[in-house]
Amino acid sequence: MDRLPETPLLLEPELKPASALRHAKAVVHPSALVAPGARIAPGASIGPWCQVGPNVVVGPDAEIHAHVVVDGHTRIGAGVRLFPFCTVGLAPQDMKYRGEPTGCEIGPRTHVREHCTIHRGTVTGVGITRVGADCLVMAVAHVAHDCQIGDGVIVANNVVMGGHVEIGDQAVIGGSAALHQFIRIGRGAIIGGVSGVEADVIPFGAVLGNRGRLTGLNVVGLRRRGFDKATIHKLRAVIRSLFRHEGVFAARLAETRQRYGDDPLVAEILAFIDAPSRRGLIRATLRSEGEELLG
Repeated sequence: MDRLPETPLLLEPELKPASALRHAKAVVHPSALVAPGARIAPGASIGPWCQVGPNVVVGPDAEIHAHVVVDGHTRIGAGVRLFPFCTVGLAPQDMKYRGEPTGCEIGPRTHVREHCTIHRGTVTGVGITRVGADCLVMAVAHVAHDCQIGDGVIVANNVVMGGHVEIGDQAVIGGSAALHQFIRIGRGAIIGGVSGVEADVIPFGAVLGNRGRLTGLNVVGLRRRGFDKATIHKLRAVIRSLFRHEGVFAARLAETRQRYGDDPLVAEILAFIDAPSRRGLIRATLRSEGEELLG
């Protein structure tokens, strides 16, 4: 791999080299180790006992608290907060990794709490690990190599991800959930705490269980984001049509597409189901009509 994949720059163009830090608006604690070549934007701060590698770019107003390590070809977006003892951009836990210059990116205003680990990508994956804008990654969570996390995602404490996990915008991952490598979690979905997720979760779905099963819609999340009652009722009808009726799934999918496929949100769910998948679609828990967990 000769160069990193193309990615939009998250930072302001006026960046200061490490040698000029103490004469710029950026604040760096004397005990921090900032390698030559690191680019630090005005307004950023780097706390005591931090280590910043030579290929790191730190955006304006980013705050790196004490005892944080940022390494690799890593971009930290504007206004990001990295809390004590987290690590970002270190080598992946992949036996095939041989030190290639792969990347890591944290989007603007995202908070990464204590003891989190976010590893850079691999050449056998997409080459970069991304966490989007306005996310909250709570303490002791692990974001593995090549994971792609959208905007506004909440990852609760002790969540662990295998490599290549994709999480759509505004999804919520409950505490101590375990996400199998290569799974996809759709936009606005919610994963209950201590759930093991082995397959793909449709957009707006709710999943719970030791081996997670689809239990309905993330109704609370839909309401919080301003979806009206009629829209929620339609999505509930789609869930029942797809997952709670008897018969062959392909036939239920075709029937759902014919009845509801013109609706944009339903079309998003159907497109998610149609897309290529390494792990298949997560199964539903059979519950009585109208009964929905987290509803």
